Amino acid sequence: MLRTTLKSLYNKRITSTLYTRPMAVKPLWNQSSMRVMSTKMKGETVDNASGAMYTLSLFITMLGMSYAAVPLYRLFCASTGYSGTPVIDSSRFGAERLVPQEKEGRRRIRVTFESNVSDSLPWTFKPEVREVYVVPGETALTFYKAKSKAKEDVIGIATYNVTPYRAGSYFNKIQCFCFEEQKLSPGEDVDMPVFFFIDPDFLDDPLMKDVTTITLGYTFFNSKYAKGLSPVQPAMA
Repeated sequence: MLRTTLKSLYNKRITSTLYTRPMAVKPLWNQSSMRVMSTKMKGETVDNASGAMYTLSLFITMLGMSYAAVPLYRLFCASTGYSGTPVIDSSRFGAERLVPQEKEGRRRIRVTFESNVSDSLPWTFKPEVREVYVVPGETALTFYKAKSKAKEDVIGIATYNVTPYRAGSYFNKIQCFCFEEQKLSPGEDVDMPVFFFIDPDFLDDPLMKDVTTITLGYTFFNSKYAKGLSPVQPAMA
C-alpha cells in the first residue's frame, strides 16, 4: 500500500516536471534600444561620408598644387639660377653688365653646347657650333637646329640647364627658345637662336675661380606628353 502511494507521487512529480510551462524570455532588444542603435548607425554613416569628402578635397587640392608648383619652381629657378638654370630675368640685363671684361689677365670662359631629344619626339636636334669662348660681360649668339622626321605635324618644347650648377646664377640668356612651343611639319627644319652673356660678377666669386668651362644643355620633348611644360617668364621690371 505504501509502495503504491509513493509510486503514484513519484509519477505525478515527473509528469509535472516534464510539462511545466516554459518561462517567458525577455527580448534582447526593445524598441527603445533599436531606435538608439539606428540613430548611432546613421551618425556613423554621416561621419564616414564627411571623412571621405574631406580626403577627396585634400587630394584634389594637393593635385592642383603639384601642377602649380611646376611653373612656379621654373620661374624661381629662372630668376635666381638655382639648380643650374640660366637666368632669364630681364632686370639683370642692364647696360652696365654688358661690358666685356677684357682687362689684362682676364681669362676667357669656354662655353660648350649639348642637345638631347626625348624618345617620344621624332626630331633631330643639334647645336650648330659645339663651343665658343667669351669673357664675362661679352654677349654671344649661337644657334641650334631642329628637323622633324615625323609623318605629321609635331609640337616640341625644350627645357635647359647649365653645368656646373653653381655657375647657373651667372649665365644670363637674353633670348632663347626654351619653354616655347615649336611646331614642325614633316621634313621641316628650323634654326633657333640663343643670345647670352656671363655676368661680370662671375669674376668676383671665389667659388668660380676653378670654373673654366660652362655647358649649356637643352632637351626637347613632345609637348603632347609634357603637359607641365609651358612658357613662363619673369615679370618685366
